[in-house]
Amino acid sequence: MRSSLIGLAGLLTLAVSPAFAAGAATQEANKKTVLEFYEAGLNKKDFDAAAKFFGPRYIQHNPTAPDGIEGFKAFLGFLREKFPDSHSEIKRAFAEGDFVILHVHSVREKGTRGRAIVDIFRLEDGKIVEHWDVAQEIPEKPANGNSMF
Repeated sequence: MRSSLIGLAGLLTLAVSPAFAAGAATQEANKKTVLEFYEAGLNKKDFDAAAKFFGPRYIQHNPTAPDGIEGFKAFLGFLREKFPDSHSEIKRAFAEGDFVILHVHSVREKGTRGRAIVDIFRLEDGKIVEHWDVAQEIPEKPANGNSMF
């Protein structure tokens, strides 16, 4: 009985492994897409370089940002004009299914503490189609000694 269970477990592992590997490969590809998009768009403020990572639509869930691909273009224009030296350092990136989550240290003006941001992207067919984010200012005097990153 025990050897039958071990054999069955081995067969299930073989049957699931290709699907698991394909899912893991897709998640890594999605993560790479979002990281390249972030560098091109948010750091280099290059809409044309960032636009190739969008799907046929882009749904923006941040209530202070305009919706759609043209909304993202307008946001980059705002960054170029108001915060030309802004830079975001990605501290962590996670992929799960069609979602990629980034933990980011964003500094709009040199010499400031900046903000901690969590960006969530949803992809379809390897292209970004949806975005959510939450941002928190980094306080001068935190209530604890723990880093936000």
